[in-house]
Amino acid sequence: MAVQSKTKDLVITRILNAPREQVWKAWTEPEQIKKWWGPKDFTAPMIKNDLRTGGKFMYTMRGPAGTEYDKDMPSGGTYKEVIPMEKIVASDHFMDKDGNIITPNEAGLPGEWPEEMEVTVTFEDAGPGPSAALRASKTKLTVLHKGHPTDFASMAEQGWNESLDKFVAIL
Repeated sequence: MAVQSKTKDLVITRILNAPREQVWKAWTEPEQIKKWWGPKDFTAPMIKNDLRTGGKFMYTMRGPAGTEYDKDMPSGGTYKEVIPMEKIVASDHFMDKDGNIITPNEAGLPGEWPEEMEVTVTFEDAGPGPSAALRASKTKLTVLHKGHPTDFASMAEQGWNESLDKFVAIL
């Protein structure tokens, strides 16, 4: 008898009309991250990013005013692998406002969540830009987010896609 997994790995790929160096900077520089982190209508009031293997990061997002998400929601982790302009692998945890790891239930999430998830982001050349005049290459960006509870995976995927829509807009 097969046992059904309680988690789902999300894989989202975008082909971006920007060179890899520009995509890398937008993904890794705190002032750029503030412009795109979080789903549509969410803001990122605080970003801390020690981008190196073993370094820590903490991203805080806040939902629209007057909604149940109108509060600081920090998350973060530790970089397990950083290969500049190619790959980032990091743990993913819920955190309190001071950057301490908390359980998903302490963060107010319903259901069964793993204590730690993992995010891998890859950056690959994807060919020439949309026109010879721009001379910019395209970049293939892939996000692999491991360990989402199956019941909440579609919501997480929607959140990632909305964040990536904002990401594309800042490029």
